[in-house]
Amino acid sequence: MKLSRQIKPISYLKAHAAEIVRNLSEQCEPLIITQNGEAKVVMQDIESYEQTQETMALLKILALGTRQVEEGKVQPAGDVVQRLRDRRKRR
Repeated sequence: MKLSRQIKPISYLKAHAAEIVRNLSEQCEPLIITQNGEAKVVMQDIESYEQTQETMALLKILALGTRQVEEGKVQPAGDVVQRLRDRRKRR
């Protein structure tokens, strides 16, 4: 993916909105919109956006788990299973 081909000024967005939406859906590549020569907005198709959000959520879960391991906030799985079995027997 060459981002240099995916950079357009806001005037292009205004003049070609329908074409841009169609291309985003087909190409699944982000489009960078500039205003006064500065990058201001990134546009992408909904499927790519959802995939990005899911990836971010998984990375956050992974980071949380790593932090909990580093802080010693984990227990052996066997201990947890045994505690759950004991709790179930008491009911």
